Order: sequence, then C-alpha cells, then structure tokens
Amino acid sequence: MTTSSYPSKLLESAVNEFAKLPGIGKKTALRLVLHLLRQEKEMAFKFADTIHHMRQEIMYCKSCHNISDSETCHICADANRDNTLICVVESIRDVMAIESTQQFTGIYHVLGGVISPMDGIGPDDLTIGPLLEKIKSGDVKEVIFALSTTMEGDTTNFYLYKKFEKYNVATTTIARGVSIGDELEYTDEVTLGRSLINRLPFEKTL
Repeated sequence: MTTSSYPSKLLESAVNEFAKLPGIGKKTALRLVLHLLRQEKEMAFKFADTIHHMRQEIMYCKSCHNISDSETCHICADANRDNTLICVVESIRDVMAIESTQQFTGIYHVLGGVISPMDGIGPDDLTIGPLLEKIKSGDVKEVIFALSTTMEGDTTNFYLYKKFEKYNVATTTIARGVSIGDELEYTDEVTLGRSLINRLPFEKTL
C-alpha cells in the first residue's frame, strides 16, 4: 500500500508502528489497526494502557533475570524450589517452555542470548558474570545447560563448562531428545520434559 492510499495520516502512523512488530507486514498491520477502530473506544484505550503499563512497570528478576512484576520473580521466591539446582537458558521464552513441562523443580538463570561472534555477541554481552558468582558461592550443586542445540548454543555450553569446571558443581545438559538444531521454545512439552529428566553429564557429550 502506498502512502497516498491512506485516507488518514493518523491511520498511516498507527499502521507503521504495528508493522514494526516481528512477523507483521503492512497488510496485517492495517487489518489490526482497522480492527481496533471497529471496537469500542474503551477497548482500544485498555489495549494501549496495558502495553503502556507493561513497558513502564515490568521488571527483571535480580536473581535469575527472568521477567517479573517485582524485584524477585515468583519462581526464585518460591520456598519449594530447589535453589541448589540451576537451569541455564537462553531466553525468557525457554523458561516458559520448561515450566510448561512441570518436570523441573529448581530455579533458572536467563543468559539473554548465546555467544555468537557472527552477530557480535560475546560473553560480556550475556549475564554470565552473575551466574559465575552464584557458582562461586558454593550453594549450587548442579547446573543444567538447557540452551538450544545449535552451534551457538553448544559454543556457549562449552564456554560455561570451562568456566565452572574448577568449582565443585556438577554440569549436565538436557538429553538429545531435543533434535540437533532445534530451538528449545519450539520443542513439544513431553520431549522437553523427558530431556530434563534424562539429562547427561556435560563432559560426556563433548
């Protein structure tokens, strides 16, 4: 759609903003905006208000870096979780994927990505430092590497393994029921759950 075909600059501006979202083209953006225009004003205002409050008030857990409504997320604050068992994941979506299996009773550490020199992402760009401090404290008994089974994920696993091997902590990785090259968030719940239960010592996967 060309700029001149929009009957309103306000409509065009809204479409352009929606089109900035991943996977949303101009045609889909236009459908979404027109849908909002057909709704009661209160519904559109509530939609905008929800986005505003989320962006303004959402926090990251000071312990695991998961998304949270407070300084400490509900997982880290749960007294029934095993604080000696840490599952290292790439993103918040991976936490949600593992939690959906209901097979993990430990806590998480969200790296915020994986080491990828091609994308300019190095160890200092991830939350590796805080994770290493947890290991140094001596309170952690096992670290599970649950990163995507890609070259970048495996590179990050190996980097972390070398960082942790001098400390008295077991390092394991989820079993390869997760297909090579797959991203964790797209793995079905049963496969992911079994991969957690049947995890392997990391050094045996090298």
